[in-house]
Amino acid sequence: TKPCAPDEVQQTAQCAQPKAGPVDDVLKQLNDKTIELQSYEGQLEYKFTQPLLESEALRKGILYYAKFGEKSKLRINFLTLKQDDEDEQKYLEDYIFDGTWLTQISYEIKSAKKYQLAEPNKPVDAFDVASRNIPLLGFTKIENLKKQFEITLVEQKEDKPATFFQLHLKVKPNSTYKDDYASLDFWIDKKLGLPTKVVALSPEEDIYEIKFLNPKINRKINAKVFDFKIPKEFGEPEIVPLEKKKDEDGL
Repeated sequence: TKPCAPDEVQQTAQCAQPKAGPVDDVLKQLNDKTIELQSYEGQLEYKFTQPLLESEALRKGILYYAKFGEKSKLRINFLTLKQDDEDEQKYLEDYIFDGTWLTQISYEIKSAKKYQLAEPNKPVDAFDVASRNIPLLGFTKIENLKKQFEITLVEQKEDKPATFFQLHLKVKPNSTYKDDYASLDFWIDKKLGLPTKVVALSPEEDIYEIKFLNPKINRKINAKVFDFKIPKEFGEPEIVPLEKKKDEDGL
């Protein structure tokens, strides 16, 4: 039985499923899916592990993403927290990004922060910005991934055909992510063509693991989902302005 060509895999069961496709094929599939992604809603599990401190925190919530013309918006509502062996408890924290400002609302400590991450007339994609704080890199521009990381395809050693591709990303020495991550692994659902799990290792060997569960892709999301109001009792939010890049003259 001959191996399937990339465009035959979904069309016929008569050709053999390849054990692992080339990295560029997987990245192209991922790129095609992220380009046509207009909206995304799903459950999120975010685990942060510090092996040296024997500490682990698991947060669960909901992620919303949608494009509105040239702009995109992202919202993560964290709902619960489980710290080490303690019981899971209610813990509310919201992150909302509108293309220019990232707003963090911490309901447990009753505070809010607003970070300006782009010029108002030069909005950036929400997933690109979020990846600076949470490893959501699988949803970002593929050309940027190849520029920042050495990417290899991990061969799956299971007997039955895998339902996912696994990519290993090693941070390049000059990468803008070199202070944040040492390496990342993506598990990409073959059917959806989008990440279902990301595991990132920091230079300090801390581990970030994100699982994307029950995704709803390209279904209409009400724009009001991205509206928010900071409670009056939280006081005025702390404002962190955009860092100005120096020009060639150092100004």
